[in-house]
Amino acid sequence: MSKALSVDLRARVLAAVSAGASHREAAERFGVSAASVSRWRNLQVRQGHVRPGPLGGDRHSYKTEANADAIMSWLEEHRDGTLFELRDALAAQGIAISKSALHRFLVRHNQTRKKRLATR
Repeated sequence: MSKALSVDLRARVLAAVSAGASHREAAERFGVSAASVSRWRNLQVRQGHVRPGPLGGDRHSYKTEANADAIMSWLEEHRDGTLFELRDALAAQGIAISKSALHRFLVRHNQTRKKRLATR
């Protein structure tokens, strides 16, 4: 993943724009894209600063966690069920969760889904 450009560079670019340079001229002068200059300018106008927001990280697990009860109850009933079967069962209830999101949920909750031979 790329790293955000420094606040110092962003401030210098926007100072050039404030001094009368166009977005394209400022972008050329500082070696950034004109789109970045526009985004930084909008950020400065909307929020009053040009600090970059957080990069990466989990942004969607709350959607899966909201359905934790339905997932865990299905797992109790279907010990040998697959992730695809779980996904399809949830979809039948109107809950749309991807297989990979379900896998990450199971890892977070220490639920193993390995198939085992029946023991007698």
